[in-house]
This record gives sequence, structure tokens and C-alpha cells, in this order.
Amino acid sequence: MKTASRYVFGLVVVLGLSASAAAHHGWAWTEDQETRLTGTIVSISYGNPHMHLQVRTEQGGVWEVDLSPPIVAQGSGFGPGAAKAGDKVVLTGHRARDRDLLAFKGETITVGGKTYDVYPQREKSLRPTA
Repeated sequence: MKTASRYVFGLVVVLGLSASAAAHHGWAWTEDQETRLTGTIVSISYGNPHMHLQVRTEQGGVWEVDLSPPIVAQGSGFGPGAAKAGDKVVLTGHRARDRDLLAFKGETITVGGKTYDVYPQREKSLRPTA
């Protein structure tokens, strides 16, 4: 009976770690080169595991934008009340490798004349604003 319990426990641990790793996808889906995204916030979510924006660009597309986890963004001053739907925004970061996807991982966000570095540990190659 002890062997069966250990097997079940081990299986639960392995499955739990696998789900956690899959949920935190990192940066592998993005291009290496930094770029800039400018538009208007359509929606904003301050939830876990990452803050999320939808941004409409002048070209007419709506981009899905992942930011850092809320605790990291709030450390930079970007939290609830810093931005809202309808605000103009400039982001620096990395677009999806798959060019058919309008997906972006933002490192900095400039809104209302203020720039927030939501990934302060990452090296930047672009200035936050144009």
C-alpha cells in the first residue's frame, strides 16, 4: 500500500510541475529584436499570471499584449489606475515570432506621459518613447 501511495504522490507532483511550467511560457514565443508598438488601449487586465492589454493600432489591428506579473509591474509604479481603456500607449518589447499573430510582450509602457519599466531586470535596446 505504501508503494501505491508513493506512486500517486509522485505522479501528482510531476503533473503539477508540468502544468506550472506550461503556464509560464517565458519569452520563447517572441522575436529577439526589440520593437515599438503604439496605439490605444481597448482593454486592460491586472490579473495573474501576467497583466494583459488589448491595443488597437493605427493600422487597424488589435494586439494582445502581455506585461509582467502584477507584483513586478506594481513595483515599477504601474498598477490599477495607471492606465485605462481609451488611453494612448507606447510599448517597447518583442512581437510574436509568428507574424500572423498580433501578439506582443511589453517591457516598458508609456501612458499619460509617464514611462513604466515593467521588466526592470531585462536589458533594453530601445528608448521607451519615440
